[in-house]
Amino acid sequence: MKIDYAKYADGLVPCIVQDFATQKVLMLGFMNEAALQQTEEQGKVTFFSRTKNRLWTKGEESGNFLLVKEVLLDCDSDTLLIKAEPVGPVCHTGADTCFNEKNQSNEFLPYLEQIIDQRKQLAADKSYVASLFAKGINKIAQKVGEEAVELVIEAKDSNDDLFLNEAADLLFHYLLLLNAKGYKLRNVVEILQTRHSH
Repeated sequence: MKIDYAKYADGLVPCIVQDFATQKVLMLGFMNEAALQQTEEQGKVTFFSRTKNRLWTKGEESGNFLLVKEVLLDCDSDTLLIKAEPVGPVCHTGADTCFNEKNQSNEFLPYLEQIIDQRKQLAADKSYVASLFAKGINKIAQKVGEEAVELVIEAKDSNDDLFLNEAADLLFHYLLLLNAKGYKLRNVVEILQTRHSH
């Protein structure tokens, strides 16, 4: 990756940070060569702070780091795009983003996956999700099976409301199972896309 730092008088290139999962723009900062090198070595977004006049890792005080997933360079080689996973709110005001937007996908399922990630960290008596994770993979898999059977039963009847609610229950527990196995829905979608292309 050859970046044209000399294009700007101060040698700093703009760096846009985007949430890897939701695709929301989180913030804008500036990087020099040392900032990018530290970002890549540590896996946490590090900028050159013009106000502090030093390298500054986002979250170094708050703990709200930006964990690097991908670094991209634009067509003119003078602007970076980093796709990252935020650990907590991004803005110093406490907002999800520096543009005062909620950091949730325009699609609900990736947002729901984020909620599952958050809830499984809670105490088991504080969250249904956490209580299932505390019981382990076998219990989560069993719940998927139970919900699938309930959906099949409702499919044979004519109550659309019950059918759709059972479908929602199955999808929710399926997302839990994927999470427990270390995957996201996008991993399954990628397989379907590959099959579709053949």
